[in-house]
Amino acid sequence: METIIAYSYAAILGLVFGSFLNVCILRIPAGESIVHGASHCPKCGKKLGPHELIPVFSWLLQGGRCRGCKTPISAQYPIIEAATAALWMLCVRLCGLTLALPLQCLFVTALLGLSVIDARTQEIPFGFNVCIGVLGGLRVALAVYESGITGAIPHLIGAVAVFLPLLALYLLSGRRAIGGGDVKLMLVAGLFLGWQLAVLGFFMGCFLGSVIHIVRMRVSKAGRVLALGPYLAAGLTLALFWGEPIINWYLQLFVL
Repeated sequence: METIIAYSYAAILGLVFGSFLNVCILRIPAGESIVHGASHCPKCGKKLGPHELIPVFSWLLQGGRCRGCKTPISAQYPIIEAATAALWMLCVRLCGLTLALPLQCLFVTALLGLSVIDARTQEIPFGFNVCIGVLGGLRVALAVYESGITGAIPHLIGAVAVFLPLLALYLLSGRRAIGGGDVKLMLVAGLFLGWQLAVLGFFMGCFLGSVIHIVRMRVSKAGRVLALGPYLAAGLTLALFWGEPIINWYLQLFVL
């Protein structure tokens, strides 16, 4: 029963935070406030009532159209909301009911948001990295609370383990080999995850980016330049969920 209640709370809160994430995804690239201004139809400007702001269900009940001008509403809204709810439930399932769970839920939410924005604009908003940096600081504080000062060491090493090599690459290439937002992302994500999961997440993200983008280049004639943020975010999320079993499996390969 406790698990069912936890999943239910995760689903509901995930939908709510997914709805807010949609606001961030749409307004931040446009330079608009995510705090002020009522939600409205981007086409006719009609302000949305409470019954039109229920995550996923409002979109379904309205047939995916604005009640005012009947303009189709992007399917992004329910997809992001449902995806956030699914990620929160995965956090409950795979990370467990620990003190770190709220931080882990917010971490994957931020990764999802910056992925969508970076895929569209090829830029990771600084605010998302600040958000993850704050979560990383709280995660370090929690590690110290649980394990003493030594608990912070893996996280502090994680902050520089990938960041410093990427920073060197960024500077030596004249800012052409990798984006500054990606470098900052690995700094704050490494602080949150610790060095082992950060390194694993980085390599998984690079692998996913290489394979998927090669396929895109062949199938849809995509250009050589890619937004790395979504792939790094995917790798970091996979590392959070399944990183420890993967690392343990890898280390066992060297046990005689």
